[in-house]
Amino acid sequence: MSILKPGLEERYKRVKQSLADDEMRFGREPGSVFLLPVSKTFGINALEEAVKCGMRAFGENYVQEGCEKIEYFKKQHPDLEITWHFIGHLQSNKTRPVAEHFDWVQTVDRLKIAQRLSEQRPADMPPLNVLIEVHISDEESKSGCQPADVPALAQAITLLPNLKLRGIMAIPAPSDTEEGKKAPLKEMYAIFLHLRDELNFDIDTLSMGMSSDMAEAVECGSTMVRVGSAIFGPRDYTKKE
Repeated sequence: MSILKPGLEERYKRVKQSLADDEMRFGREPGSVFLLPVSKTFGINALEEAVKCGMRAFGENYVQEGCEKIEYFKKQHPDLEITWHFIGHLQSNKTRPVAEHFDWVQTVDRLKIAQRLSEQRPADMPPLNVLIEVHISDEESKSGCQPADVPALAQAITLLPNLKLRGIMAIPAPSDTEEGKKAPLKEMYAIFLHLRDELNFDIDTLSMGMSSDMAEAVECGSTMVRVGSAIFGPRDYTKKE
């Protein structure tokens, strides 16, 4: 047995239990918040162990690394149904491999990217699930669509034949205070409700919350949290493309 599995399995169980506790504490339906393990920079061996622990969805930030993992599992485990989410910044010159490999793209922040993904999605694949990344914090380093521009981008995406708009996502700026964490999360929830309930977009996903703010995200209405190091352990960023 691999020496990796006990640590990985235990961390995964701990995060799942913590998420279940948060759902109960904040009056959310059990199982209503999806846990997306973020496997960026971790190799095939770690993902093999993750699959043995029951994980069937992974988030990847880097195009080449993610596509290589997808190809590996298609060849080595063709009967295994794994859902792959691209959650990194997507440049227009890298949309084709993402459109050809991934099931979800959570970081669509402008129409050009959406158009290219739709045009490059293979005809024999189902529509690509997409989330609009919202620039919710005043961080110049972060990408994303400005909140005021989200409805127009959402409307444009719904007209693209090979995309399925599922909702919105954000990566809020880090904060040391509870209220500092909650403020952008509350704003995201308000945007989500405006799109779904007032503008009648057929959406179901609000992707926000990571290891450091998972509880606050669950409290503020998240339907998907993206957790990496709390499950897989410390990362080696020298492996990124």
